Amino acid sequence: MLPKTLEWKDDRLMILDQTKLPHQVTYIQCRDHRDVAEAIRSMRVRGAPAIGVAAAFGLYLGSVDSEAKSYRDFFKEFAEAEKELSLTRPTARNLFWALERMKNLLEKNRDEPPEKLKMLLLREAKMILREDQDLCRKIGENGAALIEDGDRILTHCNAGSLATVGIGTALGIIYTALDEGKKVKVYADETRPALQGARLTVWELIQAGVDTTLICDSAAGILMRGKMIDIVLVGADRIAANGDFANKIGTYNLAILAKEHGIPFFVAAPYSTIDPALNSGNDIQIEEREAREVTHISGQRIAPDGVTVYNPVFDVTPHQYVDGIITDRGFFKPNSEGKNYWYGEQKIS
Repeated sequence: MLPKTLEWKDDRLMILDQTKLPHQVTYIQCRDHRDVAEAIRSMRVRGAPAIGVAAAFGLYLGSVDSEAKSYRDFFKEFAEAEKELSLTRPTARNLFWALERMKNLLEKNRDEPPEKLKMLLLREAKMILREDQDLCRKIGENGAALIEDGDRILTHCNAGSLATVGIGTALGIIYTALDEGKKVKVYADETRPALQGARLTVWELIQAGVDTTLICDSAAGILMRGKMIDIVLVGADRIAANGDFANKIGTYNLAILAKEHGIPFFVAAPYSTIDPALNSGNDIQIEEREAREVTHISGQRIAPDGVTVYNPVFDVTPHQYVDGIITDRGFFKPNSEGKNYWYGEQKIS
């Protein structure tokens, strides 16, 4: 059984430190919102859904010790914690979705005393956690219908249980297909520079007993040309209203390769990853991280001193390369006009 990505225990948020995987299974204790923000920023917890859940508990931890007697003073302290958490990972839609949901809860209950507001925040965070588990299960069920017995699936980065608090999104579909008796083989990109594929996805799939092969990111094309891939299945960190989506850097490359070789390309994500306020992927803010992630591996420098580094964490794949987006609410496909329609019929709002 895979360890829990995060858990609320003894009035603390316990977070699996994913920077130590696959060599160590270690948890860190988050006692306030600053601890949670650091865990998100340092990628000790990662994956858009898991980040959203962690942020919700972070807001509670940032408010629980407040001595404010009025809503105004309590909300001022809450807003400070919200701001710090919002600055951790700019691309992950679920982070902002969770922060907005917790903020809306407070505003709807502004007549309640601060002690009651604290209880409501904790209850809402626990609800978001339980909902994510349910969303993953539904994504798995909806997506497994697209998987055929014997399929060879290519995936990128980690969109499994380590990226959520459930069975995962893209990998959750694979787990569900296996539970249905389908045999599949997974090819996992290493996913440079942080190696989430090599460190996390491969470890997770092996733990689950999935037939798994690790490949270099640059090997995907030769596998597709050799007819060794039947489907590409990835997660998403933010999806624009027209179906453009941001995912781990290198996803765009795979989408182009899949289109060229006639291989179906699917995205799996909960409804909370969709950002209807963004018209297209051009509006998605792309996070850039420190050069050291590229110049070093496991603490060892692999590049010359002084080299200039460009390290975008995500890229945006245009909707025309997407054959379908699998969510907990069903399957939808962007059409030629860049509009999303459930099952090609009902428009997404």
